[in-house]
Amino acid sequence: MGEGLSHVDEHGDAHMVHVGDKPVTARRAVAEAVVSLSDEVAAALFSGSLPKGDAIAVVKVAAIMAAKRTSDLVPLCHPIGLDVVDVTIDPVAGGARIVVRCEVSARTGVEMEAMTGAAVGAVALYDMVKGLDRGAEIGPVRLLEKSGGRSGEWRR
Repeated sequence: MGEGLSHVDEHGDAHMVHVGDKPVTARRAVAEAVVSLSDEVAAALFSGSLPKGDAIAVVKVAAIMAAKRTSDLVPLCHPIGLDVVDVTIDPVAGGARIVVRCEVSARTGVEMEAMTGAAVGAVALYDMVKGLDRGAEIGPVRLLEKSGGRSGEWRR
C-alpha cells in the first residue's frame, strides 16, 4: 500500500515528505481556474462595473494571499518562501480564466501554491458575482505546467 506515493509510508500512514537532502533548485508552476459567468456579468467584470467594486483586484490579492498560505491549508505541504506569485485574469468564452504562476528556489515544488492560488482566486471571484449570477460555476482548476527539481518539466 502506498508504493510510489511519497506522502504515504510503508505502513500506509500519511506523513510529510523529508526534503532536507534534496538540492535547492529553481522551480516554477502555473495553474488555472475557470469561472463560468453569464455574458452580462462577464462584461461587468471586465469593464469594472460590478456593484461590489474592482473584482479583478480582489481576485489577484486573494490568489496571492492563498498561494502564500498554502501550507496552512494543505496538511502535508511544506511551507516555502515564494519568490514570485503572478496572477492574470482574462476573459474566455463563457466567463473568466484565472492563471497563477509561482516561482521559488527551494527543495520542493510550487504546484500546490499555484493551484491553491487559482482555486481561492476563483472562489473570491464567485463571491464578487454571486449576487448577480446564481449560475456562476468554478472549474476546472488544474495544473498547466511545472518545472524544476528531479522530475524536470511537465506541461498539460
